[in-house]
Formats: sequence, structure tokens, C-alpha cells
Amino acid sequence: MSEQTAPVQNIYERVQASRRHDRPDALQFIRAIVPDFIELHGDRRFADDAAIVAGLGTLSGQPVTVLALEKGENNADRLRRNFGSAQPEGYRKTLYQLRQAEKFRRPVLCFVDTAGAACGIGAEERGQGSAIAENLWELMGLHVPVISLIIGEGGSGGALALATANRVYMLDDAIYSVLSPEGAASIIWKDAGRVQEASESLRLTAQDMLDLRVIDGIVPQGQSQAGTLDAARAAMTRALAQLKAIPPERLRRERYLRFRGLGVLIS
Repeated sequence: MSEQTAPVQNIYERVQASRRHDRPDALQFIRAIVPDFIELHGDRRFADDAAIVAGLGTLSGQPVTVLALEKGENNADRLRRNFGSAQPEGYRKTLYQLRQAEKFRRPVLCFVDTAGAACGIGAEERGQGSAIAENLWELMGLHVPVISLIIGEGGSGGALALATANRVYMLDDAIYSVLSPEGAASIIWKDAGRVQEASESLRLTAQDMLDLRVIDGIVPQGQSQAGTLDAARAAMTRALAQLKAIPPERLRRERYLRFRGLGVLIS
């Protein structure tokens, strides 16, 4: 495993760090946390989107449903997976697995790493917006625990479709934002070069998200990738144990109220 690099010095360097190719990807987290993971494919309508990894396994003896946005392990794999930007069929794959999780009372573990959902004529023609909205709707109504971990980039609705959870965690050098800094700079100032200013304005760091109560905790980076994976496994194991003790209807209600409360002014 490669060692961690030196701490970043400014916000945009943190953005760049969240995109590094030598970071552990979603499949590495899955293999470390759910070693008996079995992948399932297809949305039962159109195709199998490789940007979304979905399947089953166990965590501490508990059967779980696993969903992840996967950027890819090498250049060829990244192209196949569209760099983690999912198509509508990817979100419909997660929708089917969410409904199966509810039916069989399986907790849901989600791993998020995406710059955002796929954009383009094809995605829009196949209903990208409604596919993401259906995920949000389904997640709000689940009576099983949902735990999400942002492991790199958490971009826009493409990330939120797998992060509408009872517990949301971030790696300490991950980011979570409504839009990329480059996109924000282009829209607000018509100048993509003002990414540092946009990065600071967006308040997209893990500490920002914790301060704003968007997430529940920060998973510290280890001295190596193995240390980071161990910390993530410990956080998700603790969260699952806590959430399993909560009655199903209260789980659903607390998740709903959590997201209804986002954006309320904090004194």
C-alpha cells in the first residue's frame, strides 16, 4: 500500500487531494469492510452501469446491501466506469437494490466518490433527474439503517443519491459540495481560474460539513491506505451496531427529519 502524502496547505489542494488516483477506491473499501461481497448487475430495464457497484455481503455477521460509486482502479477501468459518474441505469440499479434491502430487512452501506452524475443528451433522454429523485424518495422511506461514507469527491445530486442516510461520514480529506469548484467559478464569476476562491466559498471540507451538521463524523486518514480502510471499517461497524438498536419507524422518521433540517440557521 502506498503511504499518505504530506498534508494539504489550502482548500483547493484539498479538492485536488480528494481526486488523487492513488487513493483507495470504493471497491477497496468494500473488500476491506465486507470481504464476502457478491456483486449484482443490471437495472432490469436497460443496462448495467459500471459506475455503480451494488451487491450483498455481511458486516459483523449482519447481511447488508452494499452500494458504491466507483471511479475505477486504472485508466481502462476508469473509462469503463465513466470516472464514477453514473448514468440513469446506474441509479435505477441502486433503486432496485434499495427496495430489496427493505423487503429483506438488510441495512444499507453506501460508498460515495463522484464528481457528479453523468451529463449528456443520452442521460437526459433516459431520465437522469427522475432516476436520482426516485433514489432520494426511496431512501427517505426505508425502515432499515442506511450508512454512507464519502471517500473522495461527493459531487451534487449524483452523490446525494447514495448519501441520504441515517449516518453520513467523510474521510478527513474528502469533499462534499453542490457543485465542483471549477463549475462554481465558471457560473458565478465566468472565470474557471478562480477555483481557489470558489473552493473557499463552497465550504466543502469534512470539517465544514461537520460544523454545518451535514455529516455525523469524520473518519481520520491513517498513515497508510490500510490504516484508512481500518478506520472506515471501525466507523461503519460502530454505526451499524447503534442503528440496529433503533426501531424501524424511528429510523425512517429520524432520517427524514435530519434532511428536512438541513439549511436551518444554526446559532
